[in-house]
Amino acid sequence: MEELHAITALSALAQPTRLAVFRALVQAGPNGMAAGDLAVMAQVPASTLSTHLRILENAGLTISRRRSRYIFHAVRYETARQLIAYLMEDCCAGHPDICGGSMACEPEGIVR
Repeated sequence: MEELHAITALSALAQPTRLAVFRALVQAGPNGMAAGDLAVMAQVPASTLSTHLRILENAGLTISRRRSRYIFHAVRYETARQLIAYLMEDCCAGHPDICGGSMACEPEGIVR
């Protein structure tokens, strides 16, 4: 992951509502959640949530898709993995036990 992309992603997550929404989407899995359900969970008006979701999507952290009348949002797991790996890539210094066996400490290209 390039530094600028990491900065954009981290900036998107550096806000309480967006972080809560991202975490809820991580827990929801690949099918994601409907925008209306996210608004209820985050306790914000739909228009406010829409802004937050747009920021997360522009940062490459989420993706949206329409199903009938509903818009579902989901995490882009590969981007999330890349961000975590970027943050942890120098952590291990040859000692994987430091990172607790984190996938970020494994050689590049190996994804569990």
